[in-house]
Amino acid sequence: MTEKREYTGDYPEKKLYIPGPTGVRDDVIEAMSEPMFGHRMDRMTDLYTTIVEDTKEFLGTDNDVIILTGSGTEFWEASTLNLVDENILVPTCGSFSERHANVAERLGKNVDRLEYEWGQAIKPEDIRETLESSDKHYDVVATVMNESSTGVRNPIEEIGDVVAEYPDTYFVVDAVSSLGGDYVDIDEHNIDVLFASSQKAFAMPPGLAVCTVSEDAYQREVEKDSASWYGGFQRCIDYYDRKGQTHSTPAIPIMLAYRKQMKYMLEEGHKGRSERHREMAEYTRNWAYEHFDMFPEEGYESQTVACIENTQGIDVAGTIEEVSEKYDMVFSNGYGSTLGEKTFRIGHMGEHTVKSIKELTDAIEDVADL
Repeated sequence: MTEKREYTGDYPEKKLYIPGPTGVRDDVIEAMSEPMFGHRMDRMTDLYTTIVEDTKEFLGTDNDVIILTGSGTEFWEASTLNLVDENILVPTCGSFSERHANVAERLGKNVDRLEYEWGQAIKPEDIRETLESSDKHYDVVATVMNESSTGVRNPIEEIGDVVAEYPDTYFVVDAVSSLGGDYVDIDEHNIDVLFASSQKAFAMPPGLAVCTVSEDAYQREVEKDSASWYGGFQRCIDYYDRKGQTHSTPAIPIMLAYRKQMKYMLEEGHKGRSERHREMAEYTRNWAYEHFDMFPEEGYESQTVACIENTQGIDVAGTIEEVSEKYDMVFSNGYGSTLGEKTFRIGHMGEHTVKSIKELTDAIEDVADL
């Protein structure tokens, strides 16, 4: 049985280079300390309509936006319940795409996996071949944009263009670890549902799930006999249209932080923010090739998380611990027992810059004696 370990607050501050949560600006943290107010007051309408409409502006989408208290995981469940009657196709290439398939199975859906070796990317032509050759009708194709367990960035734009050829099949994208740090044109590429979490490339505190919903996906749920209650598209969007609020009590302090940070994101711009992340990813890859190797398939590397193959056989866990103790910086080991000491991961997302990423790689070089 787990024993209580008292939280004291007396811990050294660490700079985070993990695949989320990421560091948060001081004034964004401070925004959470405003006096509390009721979630049915006019002040809440001002707050919620601001963050929803600012998010739509940042993403450049005409689709509806839902922001709920919860993690992005909420919309794994909700999108499945809202859109899938029977069959769902889930290409899997790592832990999180596999988990998406597991969620759908737990909800009683028929799941067909299109399986790739970890480190490989999903190929649009394989999606087309599966849709063409299957004797089943798939209600949804569900794809992860950024497989943070392997550092793979899947070509969701091309996949969306393929799914668009099948108008009765909806395209759902898990963009939890990439949205806000990797540009995607949601409307142009037939993405019916795309969801993310606040604590990763948005560089906000954890606790909010963000989801975009196309008109087709909304209408699909309206026509279904059952759907998610908490994350139901119709319930969330209709309540917003009537009241400008959430249907259930939200995490107001985190929404105050979201409002503050989204103003910074609007100032930088979706493409500008993506370009900064591209520069960090490029620097990290070059560093990795100089000392190690990259784990993802070439040409499909993530723009927010580098998964680096430990070709030198360094003690990954020991290096992480020593870098943390000596430099107060934290990066991540390989994901789970599968990759463990075989890889390590650097989260170059949120408010980081090439300069701050170089500070970490210099620290790794020092500790690992590279």
